[in-house]
Amino acid sequence: MLTDTPGIHHVTGIVRDAQENVRFYRDVLGLRLVKQTVNFNEKFTRHLFYGDTTGAPGTALTFFPYPAEDDKRTGKPEISTVSLTIPPDSVSYWLDRFEALDISVAGPSERFDEEVLQVTDPDGTELELVTGDGQGNPWTDSQVPVANAIRGIHGVTVVPTNPYATASMLETLGFELENQENERVRYRASGDRASGIDILDREVPFGREGAGSIHHVAVSVADETQLYEWHDLFRSREYDVSRVKDRHFFHSLYVRDPGGILFELATEKPGLAGAGKRELLDESLFLPPWLEEDREMIESQLPPLDVAEYDR
Repeated sequence: MLTDTPGIHHVTGIVRDAQENVRFYRDVLGLRLVKQTVNFNEKFTRHLFYGDTTGAPGTALTFFPYPAEDDKRTGKPEISTVSLTIPPDSVSYWLDRFEALDISVAGPSERFDEEVLQVTDPDGTELELVTGDGQGNPWTDSQVPVANAIRGIHGVTVVPTNPYATASMLETLGFELENQENERVRYRASGDRASGIDILDREVPFGREGAGSIHHVAVSVADETQLYEWHDLFRSREYDVSRVKDRHFFHSLYVRDPGGILFELATEKPGLAGAGKRELLDESLFLPPWLEEDREMIESQLPPLDVAEYDR
């Protein structure tokens, strides 16, 4: 029996520079580098995971660094923006922090009774810090005080080729229509995480994936059994759906809706903290058992990455 999703599991982007990625997401935004591993489909490409203390579902941002990647071209279909939750009284802190670090920021503006700050990472990924309540467990070793720390993923904004098809996918997944403001329509997860997905219904040119693109958004499902049920449902509706994949930290499948947006459905267990000592999650390159025998070759081919903290 399929159940509604509790909300967003993680969001994954494409970037160019792994070192700058660590500097921005850990040393500027204050997220923990929870895991450094490789793309299990392309073992000579890093895969970096950030989040709260354990990288819990609903807090995790992940990135594939491709040093030779061309810049993205903004346009449909795309996941245009990922929004992160900050406490309601922390807007002035983040404005001061970005100014001190010479990072351009737009806002605050108001949307659906929330305050929104807009920034981009070094590769052009569009981010928002949005006031609200979050359930994450902030990393206490961060230079960002816990009182002002990012609490998790607030949501994503998508620009599909067919907004009605994407809305239908969200309703199938258990997201409910919550609000509308001009061209923006918000759907909210019905589960306890309550993350949202905003659909922008606008006429824009077609885009191209590249550095700065958000590759996919993942939503949580209960377990592997449900993944197979979802797989069968999507196949019956003739959606473009993958087989169920073992990602070691979770099992998942990918499905592209008729509006062109790529979703992943992912289980919440065993989780990022299930492999390795919790206090040393980011210290070394993690490889799953089926790649461990190739460690020396893999490490020799990866661009170097220094995880020592920067001065901030």
